[in-house]
This record gives sequence, structure tokens and C-alpha cells, in this order.
Amino acid sequence: MTRSPAPLPSPERRRHLREAASLTQAQVARRIGVTRGTVRAWESGRTTPRGPGREAYADLLTSLTRTVATVKTAKAAKAAKTVKADKVTNTQETAPPTRMTVSPHEQPAPPAATAAPVGLTPAQAFDALYAFCAPALVRQTYLLSGRRELARESVERAFQLAWQRWPEVAVDPDPAGWVRATAYEYALSPWHRFRPRYRHPEPPPADASDRALLDTLLTLPAPYRRTLLLYDGVGLDLPETAAETEASTPAAAGRLLHARAAVAARLPGLAKPAELHRRLAEVASAQRLRAAGPPAVRAGGERRARFWTRAAIAVTVAIIGATALTVRTAPTRYEPPVPAGETVQGVPRRAAPGTLSGKELKLRAKLRSGIQHGPQRLIPLPG
Repeated sequence: MTRSPAPLPSPERRRHLREAASLTQAQVARRIGVTRGTVRAWESGRTTPRGPGREAYADLLTSLTRTVATVKTAKAAKAAKTVKADKVTNTQETAPPTRMTVSPHEQPAPPAATAAPVGLTPAQAFDALYAFCAPALVRQTYLLSGRRELARESVERAFQLAWQRWPEVAVDPDPAGWVRATAYEYALSPWHRFRPRYRHPEPPPADASDRALLDTLLTLPAPYRRTLLLYDGVGLDLPETAAETEASTPAAAGRLLHARAAVAARLPGLAKPAELHRRLAEVASAQRLRAAGPPAVRAGGERRARFWTRAAIAVTVAIIGATALTVRTAPTRYEPPVPAGETVQGVPRRAAPGTLSGKELKLRAKLRSGIQHGPQRLIPLPG
């Protein structure tokens, strides 16, 4: 008689239990005996646990559920105890003073002040996300574009857009991924080649090996370069890389293999992914890339939003004014077209020509005499 498989909670509940126990996906994978990508797939719902791994995963989730329940119970008891102590303290403060004298050794100690957890404001949450992501994101964008100034501008524009859409970004499951995708899209925009400040190349890295690796990366097509950077540089899984590059998983795998082969052909020492990851980190860290402060980025985003809002209002007002002027100056009644011309009566006829002059009379007489006495028919003669 076979035992039925243990039921598993939903993928979101699995991730919540792991995070509540302060465990990483790698730690869970080591406990079960699987890879980190497998645990990520189980928590995202892409795959379902099967075989021995399912039983081990179910036992681990059961133990995590008990641990979380125990912690919640302890927190609830502590909170109830704190509330009771606060009530007693308030009663003592409002009660009238008594005449009884208590020795200093018998006086009860004052209850510890418990500070209520204060939530982060939108600006504080944005600053925390910026401080966590911006330094690394500037280095990644530099590897993607090969330009220091463009890397900083791309990251600032991405965070400015995130601040404008903060209610949407704040509830996103991966805010860092949202900002990273926006910065990559801006850095790879083909319109930068028409800007005067980006027409000329920037000075390359001083180190020859760093310069060779950066030149090799820039020779790759933009989708291949982005896939290689996300997988071997950032460390994303293949499905996540495919989702961020808006490609299928087989297409992302093909791009990754092609990019690795191109890098290995020019730099044989980077044929191993681990070595390539290390060199990408070294090249990005060797450059002095600093991002602006979070308040400056937020202020710049707000100024840009105000500018475009005012520009939209100005264009709208101009369109309304042009429409009003057209309505004001347009004809208000129908004007028939000019009819066709008619024959004019009562105009005298044109007079006949006058008498011939003496010269004209002589010419007429000569012509008449020549025609009268000439041959009746012209006959061609042999030469």
C-alpha cells in the first residue's frame, strides 16, 4: 500500500514560509538536496515537486509552518503582556495618590517603553531602493553601453520614472528588476547615436585586459549582450533572463551560448562562466562610477514631470486657441460660386482691313502675273 503524497501549500505560501524563517533559496536547496533553481521554480509555480524531493520539501515546509506558528504565538503573548502592563501603568497614573509610604527597595520598576513600529514613507522607501540598487546598476549599465555618462543618465532616468510611478513600483514583486529593465532599455536605445554628446567614443579603460573585454562585449548584438550580462553578470536564472529580455527560454539560451562562444573566441581565458563572471565584476568595479544622491534624483524626476505637464498644458492651450480663431474667422453664410460667362450683346463688329499700300499693290500685281504666265504644273527635271 503506497502512501499518498503530502499536500503542499501554494507557491506564494512556500516563499512566505521561507522568508519568515529567514532562509535563502540556497539554504533550502542544501537541506533538500536539490539546486537553487529548482527551489526558485517551486516557489514561482513553474514546476511541481515530485519524487523524494517532494517529501523532503513537504517535511521542511511543515517544520517551517510550526516554527512560524510558534513565533507568532510568542509575539502575541508578548504583545498581550505589554498591553496589560500599559493598562496597569495608565491606571496607576490616573489613580489618586495614596498616603502609604513605600521604601525605595519595594518600589516597582517602571515598565520599558515600547516604540511602535513606524512604516516607511514613500520617499524613504524610494531612497532605500535607490541606495541598494543604484551603485551596482550603474556598473552593469556601463558594461552594457560602454559609456560612463550614459550609464549614470540611464540609471537616473530609470529611478525618476520609478518615482513617478511609485504606487505601481512599490507593489511590484521585484522593484529592483523593474528599475533594471527600464535602465537597460534606456541605455540600449538607438536614438542616443543622434545626440551630440554621445557621437564621439569615451576614453577606454586603462588596463589592456579590461579594454579587450569591453570591446568584445560591445561587438555583440544588444540582445546577446544583455542576456550575457543578466545571466553571467547579475546571476539571474535562465527563465528570469528570458522574461526580462522578452524572449522565450530557448531563445535566451541560444543567445547566451552564442555570446559565450563569441567572447571565448576572442578571449580564450574567459571560456569558463565563473571566470567570465569574475572578470565582468572586476571591469565594472575598476571604473569610478558614482550615482547621484536619492534626493537629487527625486527632485530631478519631479522637475521633469512638471516640465512635461506644463508643456502638455501649453500645447493644449495652443490647440484650443487655434480652434477658437478658426471658428471666429470662418464664414458664417454660404457664398455661391461665380457663374459661367455669358454672351455680351451690342458690341460692334470688328472693322475690315483698310486699302493696300502702293508696295502691296505692286507685290500683288507681280504675283498675279507670275502665276498667270507660269507653267501649269511643276515638273521635276533631272540634274
